[in-house]
Amino acid sequence: MKTGPRILVVDDDAGGRRLTRATLTKAGFMVIEAQNGQAALDVLKLELPALILLDVSMPVMDGFTACEHLRALPSGDRIPVVMMTGLDDTESIERAFKAGATDFITKPINWGVLPHRVQYILRASAAINSLQQNQRRLSNAQRIGEMGDWEWDVPRRLLEPSDQAWRIFGHPHSTEGAEPSEFFSTVHAEDAARFTQACSRAVANGEGFAIDHRINLPDGAVRHVHQQVEVIERHTDGTAVRLAGAVHDISRRKDAEEQIRQLAYYDPLTGLPNRLLFVEQLGKAIAQAERHHRRAAIMFVDLDNFKRVNDTLGHKAGDELLRLAGARLLGALRQQDGLGRASPENSPHSIARLGGDEFIVLLTDVDRPEDAAAVAARLVEALNAAVTVEGTEVFVGGSVGVAMFPEDGHDIDTLLMNADTAMYRAKAAGRGGFQLYDRSMNERALERLRTETRLRRALERDEFVLHYQPRVDVVTGRVVGAEALIRWQHPERGMLPPSEFIPLVEDAGLVIPIGEWAIRTVCRQSAQWIADGLESIPVAVNLASTHLRERGLPALVAQALKEHGVSAACLEIEVTESILLADPELSVRIAQELAEMGVQISIDDFGTGYSSLAYLKKLPIAALKIDRSFVRDLGTDPDDEAIVTAIIALAHSLKLKVVAEGVETEAQLAFLQSLSCDEYQGFLTSRAVDPEEFKRLMRRRPVPVLLAPRNSAFMADAV
Repeated sequence: MKTGPRILVVDDDAGGRRLTRATLTKAGFMVIEAQNGQAALDVLKLELPALILLDVSMPVMDGFTACEHLRALPSGDRIPVVMMTGLDDTESIERAFKAGATDFITKPINWGVLPHRVQYILRASAAINSLQQNQRRLSNAQRIGEMGDWEWDVPRRLLEPSDQAWRIFGHPHSTEGAEPSEFFSTVHAEDAARFTQACSRAVANGEGFAIDHRINLPDGAVRHVHQQVEVIERHTDGTAVRLAGAVHDISRRKDAEEQIRQLAYYDPLTGLPNRLLFVEQLGKAIAQAERHHRRAAIMFVDLDNFKRVNDTLGHKAGDELLRLAGARLLGALRQQDGLGRASPENSPHSIARLGGDEFIVLLTDVDRPEDAAAVAARLVEALNAAVTVEGTEVFVGGSVGVAMFPEDGHDIDTLLMNADTAMYRAKAAGRGGFQLYDRSMNERALERLRTETRLRRALERDEFVLHYQPRVDVVTGRVVGAEALIRWQHPERGMLPPSEFIPLVEDAGLVIPIGEWAIRTVCRQSAQWIADGLESIPVAVNLASTHLRERGLPALVAQALKEHGVSAACLEIEVTESILLADPELSVRIAQELAEMGVQISIDDFGTGYSSLAYLKKLPIAALKIDRSFVRDLGTDPDDEAIVTAIIALAHSLKLKVVAEGVETEAQLAFLQSLSCDEYQGFLTSRAVDPEEFKRLMRRRPVPVLLAPRNSAFMADAV
């Protein structure tokens, strides 16, 4: 059975309660009773009615006090309370409303009207509760969505903001309205004129607008907002009477956009602009220079020894070096060089990192090429100074190529290409310098490109060959080993020495595949010599330091030895000291795997790199090779003699063999023999020769070197 709304009747007059019950029950309401204010509160603790009819004058607790206590109960503020009083003085009515009454009825009650009055109050209360609930939802939605709203009464100069609008604009909450200029006083000074003009146009034209601007908060922070303003009431002449605005806090979006911009336009390692941003700025600089008939300069900067540091000290050190290099280049550039004036915000986007170890610099308003050259020289000087990376002092240096607008190109691609060409020319000229672009460089750059392309195909077309330089016993003069040295049998230029293509091999990323080719070729050649009746000797292959960190190297060596049926004693691996710096544990582990197979390891060019005696002791090496730079002046330079003496003593104390490189005179050889050096190689015996010539050298009868005359037949034939 459906029942109507529950009504609580509170009255100390039992007869009055019965009449009220009868009247309301007949109208379909459900009635509960209480004889005084305290009894009513006891009932309310158990259940809440839809409406309360509350007498004013009662014993124990009067209606005013009961109403105040009711309003303090949970959800008690939502129940409509109608005070019943025989008092018709204004003071009692005001007191009833102050106590929280919703309405009042005077006694004697008009019983025919009472049900309609109750029904009306219930509908009004439901509407008010619904409105309040909607207001709460709107307030919560605005708070969660970081939005607010306001209305502006133009003639009254009164602006009425929502709670969230007060907060967003950085004001303390107020239930009163505000004068528009005061409310909008927190708009950022740089945006204030633009916002004020937009509001003035809206008032004058009766048209809304949308705008993004900033707000200064009391704590000094800056908030970004978007405002959508509409005119909701107009005069007959079209001017605005009332404006409504919705304001949205977009600070998070702006922060996200800035993060995206950083990722899109800036190099995460150095913090410098990247290629994308630089090209945009270069385009603007070219357009500006063209309008004002000015010059601009583009500079390509490439670190000369970055790859060596990265390979030897590791990628972490390489990253640190790039950060330091970027900071040095930035420090070397001055505002009076006209840097970054092409930027519309006048921000110094004058230097960018293109990737790898390449940087690029933009100079605007350059008067003469000589001015650009002076800046380039300063950049080179900044990079030539020593830098400490991962606790190791290194010298990196840099090469700079310069292209001028408009002389060397009228568009971005041409200028970048020509600056890059000039940089490569600076490297070819000896590194650590700069070059201004000239048209002849394009021909050389094109030839370099062709050479690199042919180099990539040379390995596929079997155009590389190995020549072999004998290693000779210092005392007996017998050939006891060889070093394999690569040559390129160029289809057009003939036999090319390593100096003409090895730098390109490194740039083309062919160091590892060519090293693996050399290992397989040496194993095949050793097998052929043994088949021809020659004595088995170790043949050394030079590997890049990075190759001894290739985990697959031992398996490749084992496969090559097995494929050609030669023992591991036929192969020797030569590496430089640089392997001792980058991931030495891995290098030692791989070297030990090779040594366990029987492959000997030797250190090439000893004394010219970054020696670490601790790791030198751990490496399973068989020999140290003295660099030719120390051998060249033996007999004439006491310093070189002291260095060679120390290296031989160190090696022998570690039970290592010593091989001297670059021996060209008998005086050098005599000095080495006096120090008990084990082996040597050099033009005194033979240059590097092809396999057939080397076979003839092996078959000649050895002559003890100190007994041999200077121009013996052996020496004459070998050179």
